[in-house]
Amino acid sequence: MIAISEIFGPTIQGEGSLIGTPTVFVRTGGCDYRCSWCDTMHAVDKKYKNEWLAMSANDVFQQVETLSGGKPILITLSGGNPAIQDLSELIRLGKAKGYRFAMETQGSVSAPWFAELDYLTLSPKPPSSKMKFDQIRFDTSLHNAQDINVSLKIVVADDADLEWAAEIKQQYPQLPLYLQPCNLELEGNPSLDSLTTKTLNLVEEVMQRGWFDATVLPQLHVYLWGNEKGV
Repeated sequence: MIAISEIFGPTIQGEGSLIGTPTVFVRTGGCDYRCSWCDTMHAVDKKYKNEWLAMSANDVFQQVETLSGGKPILITLSGGNPAIQDLSELIRLGKAKGYRFAMETQGSVSAPWFAELDYLTLSPKPPSSKMKFDQIRFDTSLHNAQDINVSLKIVVADDADLEWAAEIKQQYPQLPLYLQPCNLELEGNPSLDSLTTKTLNLVEEVMQRGWFDATVLPQLHVYLWGNEKGV
């Protein structure tokens, strides 16, 4: 059984390498991290556990099929940290009917079934998260991904995060790097002016550093829907 926080869509992916891509989200419940600026605590904190559903892989996929009208679409596995549960059967069921799978994880937990994904976004958490980066576990996640499409996504809240991103960029030059400003306005809807200013500042920093192989993106879903769940 899989602990599910929410399943929703079709909508678009709001960040990372697949930004703007139509997708159905399968958000699992549970996480091994407690980031200081987490915007999905309803899928992280165990106090919300009574709101999560225990679903079989077949039940999850049937709901995805209903939402997509039976038409194959990208399925985005999110959380929490979706890597802490075995999602291999869900992937098998979906791929048998032409669905593709993307997952985002911080790289703190890995599994052999990562190789069955189509896309993997590794999003290690910077110093502002108050979480510790475990390079051995991260490298194991990268190894388990084998030959699939892997990218690196780092959120930036302050100068310390940017310096840390520079270190990670240097250590993993083979991974496409996506940078985005961190949304720190978690109550209500964030100010669009503030989001724009943070994005412009990040663009300026990246240009000054000559990181011409990096991609700077806003959190598109935050611009469109603020902090609303299930969109």
